[in-house]
Amino acid sequence: KTHKRRKLNRTSSHRLAMLRNMVTSLIKFERIRTTTPKAKTLRPYAERLVTYAKKANQQHGMRLAARVVREQGALRKLFEVIGPRYTERNGGYTRILKLAKPRHGDAAPMSVIEFV
Repeated sequence: KTHKRRKLNRTSSHRLAMLRNMVTSLIKFERIRTTTPKAKTLRPYAERLVTYAKKANQQHGMRLAARVVREQGALRKLFEVIGPRYTERNGGYTRILKLAKPRHGDAAPMSVIEFV
């Protein structure tokens, strides 16, 4: 089975950099406001990082997560705060809430993505 990812009108390097920045912001602030397609694309990345933070082998998970999250403070928060919070929960760590009003400039549908 192939997993189709959204391209979001960006080159692969730009898309990867944008998703890294967004997942870092999500970890730091635990809630970010973005367009709905970006939020839906971001969700699997964030969920995988939380799974790494929950695992028993912290060293290996930390290295895997460090490939995506480049800020040391956000990485530490992921493993010390967010990971232990979801030890009893099997997946579904994020929630996407669609906002009523679209973005003012281009009427893009907006959402809030947050940790449950």
